[in-house]
Amino acid sequence: MVPFMVELLKVRQHQAHGTSLVAVIFIGLIGAFAYSLERSVDFFAAIALACPAILTANLGAKFMALLPEWKLKRSFGTFLLFVAFLLAFKSYFPHFHFSNTFLGKALTLLITGAFTGFLSGMMGVGGGLIMVPVMVLLVGLSQHSAQGTSLLVMVPTSLVGSWTHWKLGHVDWKIVPGLIIGVLIGTSLGARFAHLLPEHHLRLIFVAFMVAMGVRYLLTKPVNSQ
Repeated sequence: MVPFMVELLKVRQHQAHGTSLVAVIFIGLIGAFAYSLERSVDFFAAIALACPAILTANLGAKFMALLPEWKLKRSFGTFLLFVAFLLAFKSYFPHFHFSNTFLGKALTLLITGAFTGFLSGMMGVGGGLIMVPVMVLLVGLSQHSAQGTSLLVMVPTSLVGSWTHWKLGHVDWKIVPGLIIGVLIGTSLGARFAHLLPEHHLRLIFVAFMVAMGVRYLLTKPVNSQ
């Protein structure tokens, strides 16, 4: 959502991040409800992730406000390339399950929640691409449970981050209704169309988009050199 708002709607970078986070609340609500019906939500993991994420989402949003737009764009470009790397090579990551150790599982979730919350508040994203691999590769949750849990965590995290962005004036309320309607339609259609292409092909298309946008953002010049 952030690149499309900036490139197509010409929304300022800071406002795009804050506005995106408002829409993420509804993505989390819809997705978490659907996964909970299938009993694919680990509530212990959700609480362990959400508690630190709520605190750091506020910090991430405030930190974003301190960055000039060109620095924020470069930071966002780095984030996009990092996510593209995770998507491209996730099948090759080794599994180190700590699920048999309660302390190891709890610490892993708490640290991941803190890191994800900060990124969510700063970048205007849900953070599922960070949480899901950690829960699958390190904690030992199934893919479905990890996805359902991450969606549930997005709700309180995005609420806190959105509230902070709103107070900072970084939410464009004129386009929020359109984003919410798009989310409602997109989650339904996306689930159907996703099965028309193999997962590998879908991932490659998304990775290519992320790399292209990431490089574009990284090439943003400082204002004083333009």
